[in-house]
Amino acid sequence: MERVRGRGDRGQVAVEFAGMVPLILLTLALLWQVVLVGYAYTLAANAADEAARACAVGDDGKAAGERHFDGAWQGSATCSGPAGGMVTAVATVRIPVLFPGTAGFGDAKATAGAVYEGSVGTP
Repeated sequence: MERVRGRGDRGQVAVEFAGMVPLILLTLALLWQVVLVGYAYTLAANAADEAARACAVGDDGKAAGERHFDGAWQGSATCSGPAGGMVTAVATVRIPVLFPGTAGFGDAKATAGAVYEGSVGTP
């Protein structure tokens, strides 16, 4: 008997790929969100470091820290001290959902400290 080739599995690859596309897109979106969370924590840490350095020499730490939140990234930086010869800066950045500037689902917070180098009477 001769075997007749049929078209039974024609297009199977296309159907399987179409079924996998949502899973692939979801995986890419989750990976992108992880990148945004990591970048938000990096921005917060950098802003806190800059604010602490500025406060340590008597400059405006808030402006120095917030200078690093450009574009759609939303955040704030504050300084406190000197207490015990140290200044402390706290920076907070809103973690966006998929795109910077969109509603966030939390904040990335970082704290930094530096030795106070200004005169004792002025913070």
